[in-house]
Amino acid sequence: MEAVSINWLSVLVAAISAFMVGGIWYGPLFGKAWMSAFNFTEEELAKRNMGMVFGEAFLLSLIAAINLEMFLGPEASIGFGTAAGFAAGLGWVGTFLGILYLFEHRSLKAWAVNAGYCTVALTVMGVVLGAW
Repeated sequence: MEAVSINWLSVLVAAISAFMVGGIWYGPLFGKAWMSAFNFTEEELAKRNMGMVFGEAFLLSLIAAINLEMFLGPEASIGFGTAAGFAAGLGWVGTFLGILYLFEHRSLKAWAVNAGYCTVALTVMGVVLGAW
C-alpha cells in the first residue's frame, strides 16, 4: 500500500474556498431562500453561537478537502479536479441529500439550495486541488 501524498497548502486553500462559497451562497445569493425553505427567522439565527458554528463548519470543510485531495491523487489536473469535484457535489452529495429530503418531506427548494452549495463548493475545491 502506497503512502498518500497530500498537498497541505492546497487542502487549506480548498477548505477556505468552500467556507467562502458558503458565506456568499447562504448570504447574499440564497440566504433568504434558505431561511424560507427551513423556516428560520433572523432572530432565531442570531441566537446561535456563530463562532462555534463557523469553527465547526471550517473543520468539516477541511475534512472534505482532505478527502477530495486523497481521491484526486497527486497527479490530478485542473480538469480532472473540476470534473471530480462537480461529480462529488451533485452525483454523491446532492443525490444523497435528495434521498434524505424525500424521506424528511423537505421541499425541492431546500434541496436545491443545499445541493447547489455542495456542488459549487466541491467543484471549486476540485479546481483548487487540481491546479496545485
